[in-house]
Amino acid sequence: MLLVGLTGGIGSGKSTVAGMLARRGAVVLDADRLARESVAPGTSGFESVVARFGDAVIADDGALERAALAEIVFADDESRAALEAIVHPEVRRRIAETVAAHADTDDVVVVDSPLLIETGAHEGFAVLVVVTASIAGRVARLTARGMSERDVHARIAAQMPQEEKAELADVVLDNDGSKSDLEGQVDRLWADLSERALSSRA
Repeated sequence: MLLVGLTGGIGSGKSTVAGMLARRGAVVLDADRLARESVAPGTSGFESVVARFGDAVIADDGALERAALAEIVFADDESRAALEAIVHPEVRRRIAETVAAHADTDDVVVVDSPLLIETGAHEGFAVLVVVTASIAGRVARLTARGMSERDVHARIAAQMPQEEKAELADVVLDNDGSKSDLEGQVDRLWADLSERALSSRA
């Protein structure tokens, strides 16, 4: 098995790259999805979030009101740290279980997470891939999805600068070109990862 970390700032196209790798055969673990599952109604994570942030973060359907929660945590470092302390341990547990299940295979296991480097988890990966894009490109992508430009800039400002992430990467994918350009970069990456995964069993 080859364990690969995939990260990048909000709007960089990290999830797009994850999808491309999955279509090529990678086992992709989406940390954001695991984080959502860890605070779903009925879980201890959900109860912990409500206890910390109050009923204002509960939506009409009984789930978490993610927009309200995001507004709180992206505006206050202490609140964001409190949420991460609830969510991250459960996400790490779920990832560890899946990685263990693939340990004796020649699979490429990709952990797709926006906070790999911030949490120090990047040091546990054989390969660290960082997806980058210009601020203008990131803003354009996210506003097209319905976020306000103010919220986009606030989220970007709250994250580790992508230049610092790129300095730690084994591979940097530039997502300022066309989708075809990105596919070509992912093709080259996948060829390398597949070869390394096979050699890891030799």
